[in-house]
Amino acid sequence: MYNPEIETATRAEVESLQLSRLKQTVKNVYENVSFYKEKFDELGVKPEDVQNLEDITKLPFTKKQNLREQYPFGLFAVPMEEVARIHGSSGTSGKPTIVGYTKNDLKNWSTIVARAIVAAGGKKSDIFHNAYGYGLFTGGLGLHSGAEELGVATVPISGGNTERQITIINDFKPRGICGTPSYILNIAEKMEEMGIDPASNGLEYGIFGAEPWSEEMRATLEKKLKLKAVDIYGLSEIMGPGVSIECYEAQDGLHIAEDHFLVEVIDPETLQPVEDGQDGELVFTSLTKEALPIIRYRTGDIASITRDKCKCGRTSIRMSRVKGRTDDMIIVRGVNVFPSEIERVLLQVEGLVPHYQIHLIKKGTMDSVELHVEIEPSVYEEIDHDLNHPNLQKLNKLIQHHMKCTCLVTMDIVFNVPKSIPRSEGKAIRIVDKRNVATVIA
Repeated sequence: MYNPEIETATRAEVESLQLSRLKQTVKNVYENVSFYKEKFDELGVKPEDVQNLEDITKLPFTKKQNLREQYPFGLFAVPMEEVARIHGSSGTSGKPTIVGYTKNDLKNWSTIVARAIVAAGGKKSDIFHNAYGYGLFTGGLGLHSGAEELGVATVPISGGNTERQITIINDFKPRGICGTPSYILNIAEKMEEMGIDPASNGLEYGIFGAEPWSEEMRATLEKKLKLKAVDIYGLSEIMGPGVSIECYEAQDGLHIAEDHFLVEVIDPETLQPVEDGQDGELVFTSLTKEALPIIRYRTGDIASITRDKCKCGRTSIRMSRVKGRTDDMIIVRGVNVFPSEIERVLLQVEGLVPHYQIHLIKKGTMDSVELHVEIEPSVYEEIDHDLNHPNLQKLNKLIQHHMKCTCLVTMDIVFNVPKSIPRSEGKAIRIVDKRNVATVIA
C-alpha cells in the first residue's frame, strides 16, 4: 500500500478526520465563495451547524449547471495568484466547466493518484504508458503527476497516433498502461492488424476509465492484452482521476480516497439517501481542496457503496462500478436503459467486435432504437461480404431476443462491415440521437 495508515484506518478514525476537514471546508466556502454563502443563507444554515457527518444533509447540492453559471472563476475560493493550474471539462454541450488547483491541491492530487496506481498493481520500478489525453482534460496530467509522485518512469504519449503508440509499447515494454478502455481496445486491435500479438508486450496492469465500461469489456481487454484491467474513477469538478480505484487483488468495487472526499448516494428523484448496496446517484464533497472546494456535488453517476472490508486489507468505503449516468440513460417507451447494459449483453454475442453505437430515432411518433454493431472480419469473410446472409438474419434474431429479455426494449439491429464504426482516441461516442437535431452523447 502507498498510505497504509489511512488505507487501513478504522471507521472511527476515518470519520473523525472527515468531520474535522468537513468543518474547515464548510467554513472556507461560506467565507470565501459568494455562491455558497448565498445558498447557505437561503437555507438558513451556518458553518457552525455542521457538528457531525450526518449534518451534511443540511447543506445545498452543487450541480454542473452551477459551475457553468459561475464560469469561469466564480466558484474559486482563493485569489488567482494562489492558483497553480486550471483544468476544465470538454465543453461538448457548451462552455467547459472550469476548475482550479493550488500547489497544495496538486500535491494532494498527485498523492491520491500515486496511491491509486499502487492499488492497481503499480510499483516504483515500472515503466508506465500514459495514453490519456493531455490538456484541459484532467486524465493525462492527473495520471502523469501521480505516476511521477510514485516514482515510475512515465511515458507521456497522450492519445492518438496509434501506430506510434504501438511502436513505443513494443520497444519500451511498459508494465502498466492507462487510457480510456475504448482507445486501449483500439490499440490492441491495431496490433492484431499489424501481425503483433497484443499479449506479447509485457503489460501486466491497465488503469482504465473516463467512460462507462462493462465487465465484458474488461474480459475482452484482459484476454487480448494479458493484463489485469482495473477501473479508476474521478471527475474534474471533484478533483480528477483518483477519487476511487479498484484494487488488483479483488477488482470488486472502487476504493474511495475518503481522507479527501466524502461520499453520499441519493435517490436522484427524491434527493434522499439510499441504503448501502442500493443504486443511486453519487454525491461527493471535497474535504481538502483549496482553489475550488465543492459541496455535495451531484455527479450524475449511478452506483452503490459498501462498507465491507476488502480482501486486499483496505478498509475504505468502496463504490460499485458506475452503471450509467442520469443524463445518458435512454428512456424508450417508458423503459430506462443504460448503454452499459447494452454493452454487457452485446459483448457476449459471438461474431461481433466490441464496437457499437446506439442510434435513437423516430418511427412515426414513437421513439425507437437502432443498435449498430460490427461484424468480426472472419465472419464477414464466411458470409461472402453479404449483409443479407441468412446467418446474419439468425444472429439478428438472437441479439434482439437477448436485448428484449435483458433491457426490456425491442431494438432494430443494423450490421456494419469491419472497421466501419468510428474508433475513438478518447472517449467513445456511444449514443447518436437522431430524434430531433442530430446530437451526439459521448
